[in-house]
Amino acid sequence: MTLISDLFWAYLVAITLLTITPGVDTLLVMRNTGRGGLRDGCVTSVGICSGLFIHATLSALGISLLLVETAWAFSALKWAGACYLVWLGIGSLRQALRRGDAPAAKDVAVARRKVGLAVSFREGLLSNVLNPKTALFYMALLPQFVDPAGNAFQQSLMLAGVHFLLAMLWQCGLAWVVVTFRSLGVNARVKRTLNGLTGGFFVAMGAKLAST
Repeated sequence: MTLISDLFWAYLVAITLLTITPGVDTLLVMRNTGRGGLRDGCVTSVGICSGLFIHATLSALGISLLLVETAWAFSALKWAGACYLVWLGIGSLRQALRRGDAPAAKDVAVARRKVGLAVSFREGLLSNVLNPKTALFYMALLPQFVDPAGNAFQQSLMLAGVHFLLAMLWQCGLAWVVVTFRSLGVNARVKRTLNGLTGGFFVAMGAKLAST
């Protein structure tokens, strides 16, 4: 029991540090929150965090290890993730290049309705599932905190559930911060600059992922 407790607390520390480290997921939640408000950001977070259960399942089944050891499969996952990041980046850059006055409140509301919750969820889920670094992390980390005497599959899902809760709290908190700052009033030029920086980061990360 003591061993399990020690393993859990060690995992909690490791996963907390991983969660609060800025990365693609953080920027995607912030970008989508700026696009469609708190609900958009939180649903994006649900998609991202749901991907953790997929990685945990694959890790428990040993598929992640097979994926990493199979060069062509890992390369395919890497390229899919790189293309998806570039696609997200291009979308942000297109918003950054838009000119004109800031839209009226009614136009903003209409624009937000066009982005359905399914889109936000899908963007979050794909950004996580297509990230080979997450697969590597779960393959390398999760087995270290699984008790060999217990059910590896159930323990993996439980650990992923802990990660899910932590990540949801963190990312939804970030979404709330974005909404709070936006309510203070941000002009169109600042918004375009932020979209440009976010888009550039996504494209750069996609290029880096493809080149490694």
